[in-house]
Amino acid sequence: MEAGWRAAMRTGLYGPGGFFVRPDQGPADHFRTSVHASPLFAGAVLRLIERIDAALGRPRVFDLVDVGAGRGELLAALRPLLPERVRLTAVEVAPRPPELPGGITWAREVPDGIVGLLIATEWLDNVPLDVAEQDDDGRLRKVLVDPATGAESLGGLVDPADEFWLRRWWPRTGRVEIGWPRDAAWADAVGQVRRGCALAIDYGHRRDDRPPFGTLTGFRGGRPVTPVPDGSCDVTAHVAIDAVAVATGTPYVLVRQREALKALGVDGGRPPLDLARSDPGGYVRALAAAGAEAELIEAAGLGGHWWLLHSVGLDERGSILL
Repeated sequence: MEAGWRAAMRTGLYGPGGFFVRPDQGPADHFRTSVHASPLFAGAVLRLIERIDAALGRPRVFDLVDVGAGRGELLAALRPLLPERVRLTAVEVAPRPPELPGGITWAREVPDGIVGLLIATEWLDNVPLDVAEQDDDGRLRKVLVDPATGAESLGGLVDPADEFWLRRWWPRTGRVEIGWPRDAAWADAVGQVRRGCALAIDYGHRRDDRPPFGTLTGFRGGRPVTPVPDGSCDVTAHVAIDAVAVATGTPYVLVRQREALKALGVDGGRPPLDLARSDPGGYVRALAAAGAEAELIEAAGLGGHWWLLHSVGLDERGSILL
């Protein structure tokens, strides 16, 4: 039975047997994020945590909350590097992985009263949304999808809430992705931060460069596939990052990952050739690290992701990241 894309995504990703709920696989089996690409990413996040911790005056308990934590890879990498007063929480709909080390709380909902850092790496692109297209008379209609096949058809007209969001954030004609559920999801998550920062890392676009045909796609086994919301593949769409940024009503910095990681010491620079003569082994290790850094900051790849950093109750807003 056909449904709107938002309902179909919700079932196909998070319902019984959904893509992110199945215990026999994890997101890393199907796509590569910065978390999976290199431990250098975790090192950069660690340096950001140290800056936020200092700005907070090193509280007795520092919360690190990872929303859309996958199988807990980022928190597992950071746990040995953090002091005991850091409280780690992974927020995910899938069951807790049996191999996840202790000291990490596994939860389905974002905890409240966070003092520290809330981070969401490629979570917002999986928050379900509806898609609309113009019909022959120029009216915007919801796109319906058959969850079993991915086949689409046009349904009824978009509702007033959708029209309101589209007029402000996606005024172009063609195929549009109605992003207000992402705005609401992020505003709710940031609202749980009492003092500290909230960081969303995702691929996205701004009002002046919305894609005319949308971005909805699927991923399976590391390759793009036709988006079929039957639980067999990831279904994702890029984030209207400027809309998400203002939805919280809190100060923010918005930069590309390339710029953010360079500010945190990941620059992709090659080691000096003199090192090859004095320490060949060290040169090879430094060269490998430079290659991993280059992947994280490549403008056409992971380096093109957006970093959206909100500050809550902090005076040093601009100096936290840049």
